[in-house]
Amino acid sequence: MMSRVQKGLVAGLAATVVVSIIEAINMTVGHWAVAFPQLLAVMLQQPADQPAIGWAAHVVAGLGLGALFGVLCPRLPTDTAESKGIVFAVGAFILMGLVIAPIGGAGLFFMKAGFGTLAWMIASHAIFGIVLGNVYGRLVGRGREAQHMIHGNHIHRHGPYHA
Repeated sequence: MMSRVQKGLVAGLAATVVVSIIEAINMTVGHWAVAFPQLLAVMLQQPADQPAIGWAAHVVAGLGLGALFGVLCPRLPTDTAESKGIVFAVGAFILMGLVIAPIGGAGLFFMKAGFGTLAWMIASHAIFGIVLGNVYGRLVGRGREAQHMIHGNHIHRHGPYHA
């Protein structure tokens, strides 16, 4: 049976894949805002047009956020896994915008990249949170059902996110 951290890692990977697809489309087709991997590359003192380091940092951040979500999910407000994911991901964005972005030279909330990038970052983090919460919630639900079926235990329902 997977721990909450392991479930969070799986959910973080799934959310990172979804957001990466959206970011790749932004970078190749629309480029309506500076993509997160490009911002990370610049913050890590790499050229924005060579975002390989930014992509790697993006994946590491997604996995780290997933693991942290697995730990914090039962303590987050709201009732659904998806809304918990949004609260968590937008909260992570706020912390990143207030602390990491200015330290990395991107300005408060990445404003040196423009308002469109700020809006893009909020939207992409909300999408990350929806996918993160949805996958995590499904893994928690599946784990409880499997435990019940395998061990015949009575499962006390104190909410679906206390796995």
